[in-house]
Amino acid sequence: MIEIKDCVMRFYDVEAVSGVSIDIPEGSCYGLLGSNGAGKSTLLRMLSGVYRPLSGSVKIDGETVYDNVKIKEKLFFISDETVQFSDMTLGAMRKYYKMFYKSFDDALFERLVKIVELPLDKKLHEFSKGMKRQAVVICGIACRPKYLFLDEALDGLDPTMRIMVKKMLIDAMMDREMTIVFSSHNLNEIDEFCDRVGLLHNGKVVFDRDLDNVKGDVIKIQAVFDRDITPEDLPGIEVLHTEKTGSVTYIIARGGSEKISEAVGKLSPKMYDEIRLTLEEIFIYEMEVLGYDSSALDK
Repeated sequence: MIEIKDCVMRFYDVEAVSGVSIDIPEGSCYGLLGSNGAGKSTLLRMLSGVYRPLSGSVKIDGETVYDNVKIKEKLFFISDETVQFSDMTLGAMRKYYKMFYKSFDDALFERLVKIVELPLDKKLHEFSKGMKRQAVVICGIACRPKYLFLDEALDGLDPTMRIMVKKMLIDAMMDREMTIVFSSHNLNEIDEFCDRVGLLHNGKVVFDRDLDNVKGDVIKIQAVFDRDITPEDLPGIEVLHTEKTGSVTYIIARGGSEKISEAVGKLSPKMYDEIRLTLEEIFIYEMEVLGYDSSALDK
């Protein structure tokens, strides 16, 4: 499994990661949420051994990642940039990664290349953005890593390419219980792909929970009361957002359906209804509590 404990990473006077602790179970798909600059990319680079934390520890299968060749053979990192491969062909990339990954599977590589119909002898700077992403993902999967880390790796793909890449990743997970950690601004994608999520803000963990628990914990209530309702009227409930439109009051609260409905019921609403929120809506309300302007969120 992956164990991140009290990690701190600073660049000059900016603390990009501040005391982060996360455990990621083996065989899971973990999604990193957060606004730009939240620390997601820095955390993925520490997981990959690109950065060494200033303090704290990053361990995979019980061993420190940084400068550990044995552990790095188990992982593959796909960054949000592909410029480093610009002068390489896909065939050259295969030879390059075979030098470092004893587990590289030529048959799997050739099968994936045939599926997406990428040329082996064409340099990547001649590829479209989506084709570049496909090429790197194919190499990552063909290396047969135990852990695959992706930083906005599906960004910029058209719907067809996105479906193909996601299918390749899902097949790899099912084939050998590969653990995937990826960041994305596409919250619907994380919603359908991940079983656990972590929300980062200003380098700190806001929450780290199973996705079903996140979605079941935050509830939207629409109700009609005899008077205006404030968060103080709901003691013991963490109210994230309230607003009133006409006679209907909308309450976004954290605490689970049973606890929230009980608290609202004590106010004797004339009308009461619960609405399940999407992950994107939950993210927006969570960030508003932290003082983040939802209008600036990447959609």
